[in-house]
Amino acid sequence: MASPYPQGDREKVASKLPAALRQALKVRAAELGLDMQDAVTAAVTAWREGAADGTAVDTAGAESFNTWLPTGLYDQFKETCTDRGVSYTQGLAQSIRRWLDFNSSPSQGVRGDEPERKIVCNQKGGVGKTAVAAGIAQAYAEEGKRVLLVDYDPQGHLSEQLGVPQIEPDHDSLVSHMCGEGQGDLRDLVVVIEDRRFEKRLHLLPACFDGFLLDPKIAVLSANKRGFQKEAALELALRPLETDYDIIVIDCPPSLGIAMDAALYYGRRRRGENTGASGVIIPVLAEDSSATAYGMLAQQIEDLCDDLSLDLDYLGLVVNQYDSRRGYVATSSLDQWKAIGDPKVLAVIGDLKEQREAVRKRMPLLSYAPNSDQAEAMRQVARGATR
Repeated sequence: MASPYPQGDREKVASKLPAALRQALKVRAAELGLDMQDAVTAAVTAWREGAADGTAVDTAGAESFNTWLPTGLYDQFKETCTDRGVSYTQGLAQSIRRWLDFNSSPSQGVRGDEPERKIVCNQKGGVGKTAVAAGIAQAYAEEGKRVLLVDYDPQGHLSEQLGVPQIEPDHDSLVSHMCGEGQGDLRDLVVVIEDRRFEKRLHLLPACFDGFLLDPKIAVLSANKRGFQKEAALELALRPLETDYDIIVIDCPPSLGIAMDAALYYGRRRRGENTGASGVIIPVLAEDSSATAYGMLAQQIEDLCDDLSLDLDYLGLVVNQYDSRRGYVATSSLDQWKAIGDPKVLAVIGDLKEQREAVRKRMPLLSYAPNSDQAEAMRQVARGATR
């Protein structure tokens, strides 16, 4: 409730805010040399002007909170809350949470609870996205990182290769959580890859058959639910898990649809995040059709970044299944990939047998053949994709 109270062009606002958020706001404002009322004004303004991501904040036990806002801003804020279908308390909490996320403490770089996000993507099938996603996740876990590997492709090759069953239709899954239909904690669906080499640091979120319906389900949800941002659906689902991991690797489907937009959005550079910490890794082949597919993906990335004012970093290319014996097309294509320069070629991985054998045995490559050329190439990609 707002009541006019003379203080220049401001009015006094009485609302509620969780104690933890209020304390964090107080500390962050002091660190940045801001008055509390100015911080709240910036938070509310940015929240109203920004796209709704649908991420709810726990407001249980919210306590009285008073501040001053420019005259008329609180009425505008309440209108936005109504449009987005949230309470005023929830709207204020989201505003403050978003402001804290986008205004890091001067004493830290990237927030400690935000993992690096590696999006392995290409709309062309058969280029080795799954092998690269699995390989770099294993490399990160091998060196001591806590890693979540997300099988985002409804074909489920990644889950199958690691010996983990796909989630059956109409069960709780990543898709149900992306669509706001989750029935439990997404953590309950995560599977630990039991291998002494990774010491329980490598986890997998399995694919689900419902993933084939993801694009139309999100499209319908976006049309029917006020304030829902379809591009933020993956982030909305995975955010609660982020504090458990140092790195999240997304194995994307061969698609240029809504699901891909959501993955690209998730890999964007967040406020305060170092350049090149998160972004896209693109496996390609040394052939002409792969270059065409890369151009289509690059155009989608450019369009998404322009439409939503995002910064999305290219972490690099991986030339996969390379065999110089295939002649001029292969060698000249490799030269062309290297000539791009940005994104750079992180590694050239030969068409060798170890990956296929590891898949047949349902074993991680770095466990099955840790000293193979392919395993070392995956480590090289992981190192090159982290800055």
